[in-house]
Amino acid sequence: MSGYNEEAYKQARDSVIALPCPFERALLSRCVGCFKSKRLLLAEREAITCSEAAANDLCKAFHRALHENARFALHMDPRQPWPFGKEIRAQCGGVLGLREVLDPEDAEPADVALLVNQAIDQFGAIERFPYSRIMRGVVHYEPRRRNR
Repeated sequence: MSGYNEEAYKQARDSVIALPCPFERALLSRCVGCFKSKRLLLAEREAITCSEAAANDLCKAFHRALHENARFALHMDPRQPWPFGKEIRAQCGGVLGLREVLDPEDAEPADVALLVNQAIDQFGAIERFPYSRIMRGVVHYEPRRRNR
């Protein structure tokens, strides 16, 4: 049994990260980026925090909307927590799906905060994003396979 105290890590993490990024898993897997994010090293682990409260609020709203819309697409039971693989598909696929909706020719790395702001400019509100089209990105996203 290891001497590592997970509860102590969580407390330390909560004291250091004022604005947790809802797309942290996607950023850590490097399928997307965000110019508002900051990377931190804590207890030999990498963590992501947001640098701006307004951007964080928009990302949280988009993340909630992705979850609501992706439950059906990913065959999720609403009473069950999100497993890691499906969370990655929702986050990475959702952001990449949004980029595809906004500009299918865009070859730049997807930037979460930038895309959410562009989509709000185009559609007026997060609730008006074309989630039926964004869900194509979620359904078709394949997380990279682990090396064995």
